[in-house]
Amino acid sequence: MISRYSLPKMSNIWQDESKFEKFLQIEILACEAYSVLKKIPLSAVKKIRQKAKFNIARVNQLEKKTQHDVVAFVNCVGESIGKEAKYLHMGLTSSDLLDTTLALQAKEASDILIEDLERLITILSAKAKRYKDMVCIGRSHGVHAEPTTFGLKLALMLDEAKRNLERMKLAKIEISVGKISGAVGTYSNIDPFVEGYVCAKLGLKPAKVSTQIVSRDAHAYFVNTLAIIGSSLEKFATEIRHLQRTEVLEAEEPFGEGQKGSSAMPHKRNPVICERICGLSRLLRGNALAAMENVALWHERDISHSSNERIIFPDSTITLDYMLNKFIEVVNGLIVYPENMLANLVKTKGLIFSQRLLLALMDKGLPRARAYDFVQGPAMKSWREAADFKALVSNDKNIAKYLNNKEIESCFNLDYYLRNIHKIFKRLGL
Repeated sequence: MISRYSLPKMSNIWQDESKFEKFLQIEILACEAYSVLKKIPLSAVKKIRQKAKFNIARVNQLEKKTQHDVVAFVNCVGESIGKEAKYLHMGLTSSDLLDTTLALQAKEASDILIEDLERLITILSAKAKRYKDMVCIGRSHGVHAEPTTFGLKLALMLDEAKRNLERMKLAKIEISVGKISGAVGTYSNIDPFVEGYVCAKLGLKPAKVSTQIVSRDAHAYFVNTLAIIGSSLEKFATEIRHLQRTEVLEAEEPFGEGQKGSSAMPHKRNPVICERICGLSRLLRGNALAAMENVALWHERDISHSSNERIIFPDSTITLDYMLNKFIEVVNGLIVYPENMLANLVKTKGLIFSQRLLLALMDKGLPRARAYDFVQGPAMKSWREAADFKALVSNDKNIAKYLNNKEIESCFNLDYYLRNIHKIFKRLGL
């Protein structure tokens, strides 16, 4: 299902064509390194570079017999070269190709994800500034709390997206490690120079220490980073889903002309993109767990990691690429209802100003507990009877002993709650 929706650029990284091209590049670079060491004639390297090629159908045919993908690949390439094929894969083990190729694939995928995050940050920045002063109610536990702005909601997403961008850049560095150190990582049949030469040409760092494989903590870090970014997107999408509820309807994901929300109910406008993002984030977290399980392997290696990595790396990167692009689409086309924000803001008939009243009483010298009780009395009456809170407070004898009408009125000033919004935006560079 995922590949049907994913962008072709990301999908192509994980296709056999791309994988085998990287295998071949590594094999040729290894031969070049050997020629520098005078262990392979330069003329042989030139012929290998000119003639070496692979055919995916032939690789698959050979793999049915060998039951080994790398052996099948090396044999296929050897058929295209001739006698110089004896220099292919000299001193290498399968994981020298597999792990170095996986590093290249993950590095390329990282570049796409970094670009996605940068686009999301740009759009969130513009939207946050646009709605900076659009007042709405803030909620805790899903219940009305105190006023905030819609721009501040988006600024929160922006700040988290920026952190995720830095995480993704670090994950790219972490995963960009190759190895060509032989069967158990001792360079017993290959000079360390070959590893350094190949990795430098590919833009990778050589693993400082490896076994037959690169240690999987780096891979777990990478896949978990994708899951963290996905969890952030789920958080953002969940906010929009809640805001799109009929009873709230303060914001809504875009709904295209001709789009249908339900096969049964023509009136439906459902947050299907945001729901999809939430569902896919669960897949990313599941893959992250598999990556964590891959860290502990037997001795110098087993292949219990290999099978699931062929799924979790393509699926996680493709899925996150899709999720980022869909959320960019949501933010870009976000429908905002300021009139509903204002209607919701006054829905509790002034209860949202209760803390301001509490603090005003405390400023008069009342202990917090006593001031709290004074405010909670009319607040609960307002809650039960849907009565105007300010009117109840103005007629409360206990509160009247400490606050006059002007002081009570000042407690219901909306601007008081928003006076520091510009400082928060300044911290974000907006």
